[in-house]
Amino acid sequence: METWLARASGAATIRKRRPDQGVFDGRSMQRWLAGLGWAAALFITSCSRPAGPPPFVAIEQTILPEPARVGPATISLKLTDAGGKPVTGAQIAIEADMSHAGMRPVFAQAMEAEPGRYQARVEFPMAGDWVVLLHIALPGGKKLERQIDVKGVRPN
Repeated sequence: METWLARASGAATIRKRRPDQGVFDGRSMQRWLAGLGWAAALFITSCSRPAGPPPFVAIEQTILPEPARVGPATISLKLTDAGGKPVTGAQIAIEADMSHAGMRPVFAQAMEAEPGRYQARVEFPMAGDWVVLLHIALPGGKKLERQIDVKGVRPN
């Protein structure tokens, strides 16, 4: 296969390609891949909406018994907006995990007991440090995630 190269003087030269040489040499392939990467990044960022600021929601929590013990516990949550008004109609999924690997997570659903106040019962099956994750879906469709550290769940 032959490749024609034009020189600035207007004369053309012929360069023979070796049989083991592909259509792209290493440098051309790098440029092509870099261009493809830039095009993909531009496409992805131009197709997404800018994320607005997350809604402000204040969350007060209590866990009873205090201090937490192995066995059943009640997690109470109070959700308020920036103006201090109760946030009603939220869906709250709770996931409790030990702070170290090897223990299955515990799941619960918090129910609205009164406007802006939610409660869930969880079972701490083992003593130690736990992390409670709150997966909150607000009425307008926005989602929040919060973490509560429960240090030193005591044996019964």
